[in-house]
Amino acid sequence: MRTFASILTAMALGGGLLAAATPASAANRDGVCDSGEFCYYFNSGNQGSVSDFTGSIADYATTQPTCYDFKGPGAGKGQCIKNAAASVWNRSTKTVRVYFNTGHTGTYQDFAAGTKGNLNATLKNQNASHEFGPSASSRSRMSYSLYTASGTITCGFDGYTNTAGRHEGIDIARGVGSNVHALVAGQVINVVRGATGRANLSTIAIYNAAANKTVIYLHSAPLSSLRVGQTVSRGQVIATESWRGVSSSGAAHTHVEMRLGRQTRAAKSVGDPHLDNPNPTSFWNSQGYSVR
Repeated sequence: MRTFASILTAMALGGGLLAAATPASAANRDGVCDSGEFCYYFNSGNQGSVSDFTGSIADYATTQPTCYDFKGPGAGKGQCIKNAAASVWNRSTKTVRVYFNTGHTGTYQDFAAGTKGNLNATLKNQNASHEFGPSASSRSRMSYSLYTASGTITCGFDGYTNTAGRHEGIDIARGVGSNVHALVAGQVINVVRGATGRANLSTIAIYNAAANKTVIYLHSAPLSSLRVGQTVSRGQVIATESWRGVSSSGAAHTHVEMRLGRQTRAAKSVGDPHLDNPNPTSFWNSQGYSVR
């Protein structure tokens, strides 16, 4: 009898241990932002309900009961997180990348280990997937991110290797009227609106103080609301593709040029044998883009 009683006691204790283990395993998705997790918040400033993760998710889904939802107390509890998050806290030990599209594609924003922050204007309430520890192979295509749609590099950085005084930027094309997005955040330090035709060049210069680099966009039509002194976010629409400073609409494209320091204009190209800009590939890679 004592043996049987001992077995029952052991089973009871085992059951207790199993019962205690269940919440521990469920803690991965318990609405509390624990150490090691990446967490979305329903509101800006890390307010509202929390949705917590320990790994990458390629598609959050959009309907209950299959979607990933906000589980913590507060505003937004129970809502699906896709296109509904406003801020994050990355308590993991890896960089976590939030993407505009499912499948870890499209415009994105990186959050280093330990950081809190609001999603930028492009991704706030437009979050569709996230990735822990994104590798170089998961960089966004520069030609896609400029438009958040398929674009084509029509002329790369030449470095005057093939043609003296030729090309110190990268030309990317999609079509007249396509939205042009800022590839790097910063302050607008020059806007020249120009007009269509060869002699009417347009210019947008955006200075990123953290990198001490200026990104110059030529030939596109700046938004009427774009002003010098304005701060723009990565992924924000700044212009529409046009042919300002280009001979014909069939050759419309956006010239994107990285310059060292604070610069208001692009480097002189045609007929100038002096190279002002270094090869920009490493800079674009550091910003999370593959030059293709």
